[in-house]
Amino acid sequence: MNKTGLKGFVKSAKHSVGKHAPQILMGVGITGMVTTTILAVKATPKAIQLIAEAEYEKKDMVEGEDIELTPIEIVKVAWKPYIPAMITGAISVGCLIGSSNVSTRRTAAIATAYKLSEAALSEYKDAVIETIGEKKEKQVKEKIAAKKLEQNPVNDAQIIMTGNGDTLCYDSISGRYFNSNIEKIKKVMNEINYTLRNENSVSLNYFYDQLNLESTTIGEDLGWNIDRDGYLDIDFGTQLAKNGQPCIVLNYSVMPKYDYWRVNI
Repeated sequence: MNKTGLKGFVKSAKHSVGKHAPQILMGVGITGMVTTTILAVKATPKAIQLIAEAEYEKKDMVEGEDIELTPIEIVKVAWKPYIPAMITGAISVGCLIGSSNVSTRRTAAIATAYKLSEAALSEYKDAVIETIGEKKEKQVKEKIAAKKLEQNPVNDAQIIMTGNGDTLCYDSISGRYFNSNIEKIKKVMNEINYTLRNENSVSLNYFYDQLNLESTTIGEDLGWNIDRDGYLDIDFGTQLAKNGQPCIVLNYSVMPKYDYWRVNI
C-alpha cells in the first residue's frame, strides 16, 4: 500500500470509528463489565486464602483462640487480588459514561439542526402565503398531497381498518391509508386539544392511538406543545387515489415537533 492509500485508509477508519463511537464505547463497556465479573470471581479464592492466612496468624498471636478479622482488616488483607477487576471495572464505567455523553451531544446537535430547519420552513411558508395568497397556497398543498398519493399508491391489503368509518383516509406523516371519517377525526382532534389544555403536550402516537392506528417509531419522539404550537389543527384535503376511490388527506397546519415534552420552550 502506497503512502496516499495508507492516508486514505487511516482517514476512512478514523471517520468510521468516530461515526460509530457510541456503539463502540457501549460494546467495550459491556464487555468490560463481563470481564470484570469474571476477574472478580477468579480473584475470590485467592482473597479467601489470604483471609484464612491472616486469621491463622492472628490466632497464633492471641494464644490459639478462635478469632475473626474485622471488616477493615479483611479489606486490607484481601483487596490486592481484586486490582485487575477494579481497573477493568473503572475503564468499563468510563466507556459507558462516554457512550452516553457522545449520544447526548449528538442528540442535542440533531435537535438544534431540527429547530433551525423548522424555523426556516416556517419563515418560507409565511413568505409563500404573503406572496401568492392563502387560496393559492392551499392549491399548492393539494398538489403536494396528490403527488404523495401518486408516489404511494393505495393497495387494498395495506388499508388499515380502524372501525371508525368507511371513508379512505391518508396520513401525510406516516404515509398510511386507513378507513375512518371526518367526523371521527375531528372528534379525536378535539380530544387531543382538550388533553393539550390540561397536560400541555401530546405525542403523535397518542393521536394515532385515538384513531385506532398502531404507534410508529417516530410517533413518541414527535408531538405538540400548546405553549409553542397552540392547538392541533388538521386541514382536510380531498384527492382521488390510484384505485379511483375518493381519499381524505390529513395535512397538519402545525407539524408535530421533536422536543414537544419540554415545559419551557
